Amino acid sequence: MTAIRAVVTGTGSYLPGEPIGNDVIERLVGPLPPEVAEDIAISARHWIIDPETGSHQDRNSGLAAAAGRAALVDAGVDPADVDLLVLATATPEYLLPPTVNLVQDELGIGTCATYELRSGGAGTVQALELVRLLLETGKHRTALVIGSETTSPALAPIFLGVPPGKVRIRDRIPVYMFGDGAGAVVVRAEAGAAGGLVGGATGAIGPGRPPGIQVIGGGTHAPIHEQLTAKRLVSLKVDVVAAGHFAPALVADAIGETLAASGVGPEEVDVCVVPEGTSGWMREAMAEGAVERDEWTKITGEFVDSLARRGALGCAGPLVCLDDAARAGQLQPGQRVLLVGIESSKWVHAGVLIDWQHPTSTEELT
Repeated sequence: MTAIRAVVTGTGSYLPGEPIGNDVIERLVGPLPPEVAEDIAISARHWIIDPETGSHQDRNSGLAAAAGRAALVDAGVDPADVDLLVLATATPEYLLPPTVNLVQDELGIGTCATYELRSGGAGTVQALELVRLLLETGKHRTALVIGSETTSPALAPIFLGVPPGKVRIRDRIPVYMFGDGAGAVVVRAEAGAAGGLVGGATGAIGPGRPPGIQVIGGGTHAPIHEQLTAKRLVSLKVDVVAAGHFAPALVADAIGETLAASGVGPEEVDVCVVPEGTSGWMREAMAEGAVERDEWTKITGEFVDSLARRGALGCAGPLVCLDDAARAGQLQPGQRVLLVGIESSKWVHAGVLIDWQHPTSTEELT
């Protein structure tokens, strides 16, 4: 019997509005210390909010649908052919209904299996491994995987109505870091295909460490009437020091465990897509060998990312970066591509290896 492979047949992404440069962020919250700005290494990002008023100009499901639509067009697939829709996000529009079903409505996808992963930067990479397993059983034929994030609404209370000089440095950092956007891929079950998703791995560093990123408010962690008395209904907390310490280890584990799960050596990887790859602490950790696993130092292929001009995009990051790389001509048929996603909320890592077969698209990036 001919084996079924899960093959990436299209990519897409969507970023709202015009790029917001660091000059705008500095006017809103004040400057960062030069060494901190250098480590973050982000020069632009996109938001769904108006930086001046905080009003919303788009929504999570809108970004997700736009990215999904772009991926379907790239794959030459009609929405009616999708029988498996998976969305990963940490910033849903509502607790219920799931954002994935709002996207299903917007794209006009008929009856299909839908799943939503509540996650951070590892979510879409985890989703690809789940989709691979489902497609290889023959139960589904065409999957659309989307990662979408809208973090800017949680950033607005930090600076709206607050003089820039009054914004604490630790509160400025997330405003410089995070952007909004969505990325998507179409994955199809193909019998006897030469390429496709080879394998993946995911895990967490383990218990005993506090979260590196927390979005507090709007959940059931405390009585609602008490939450309403808080200074901010929703607060975004980022432990930059902990992220700088643990993130390189997460990347190293993602690479090492994915290669082991796929039975592939690091020298066989042609392109490694790591959304966090340009940040200063990642480069330093790689250069100094500050992680226990050394598989990433043995990868002779190219490391690519688009963090500097997109910002940290959570679940959207890996797929936006993948789409950017595809449209920039950095992914070619026949190459082995290792996609990595990590998240600092509870220190989760994920990786998936792809034997890339999709012809390169050089259309104008969104």
